[in-house]
Amino acid sequence: MIDIKEDQNGVVVKVRVQPRASKNSLAGEMEGALKVRLTAPPVDGAANEACCKFLAGVFGIAKSNIEIISGHTGRNKLVRVRGVSEAMVRSVLSC
Repeated sequence: MIDIKEDQNGVVVKVRVQPRASKNSLAGEMEGALKVRLTAPPVDGAANEACCKFLAGVFGIAKSNIEIISGHTGRNKLVRVRGVSEAMVRSVLSC
């Protein structure tokens, strides 16, 4: 089950990023985290930028509403999504 928590600033989702994939996609759950495949390389924040942009498209919100709150240099990240509820995140991710 994907680790999703709602706080006063939005919904925090545990994410595991796989950079340099063949295409951007959601790849299910891995160790309690949402697995996200990204074409961007993990260089100069390109994968972080691509992660924010991709998740904004998945949830149908502005990229400015997605914030990486921890894990900037690793594959495991905590991502805050503002402007949505925990129920909406779970329904979009079907978990």
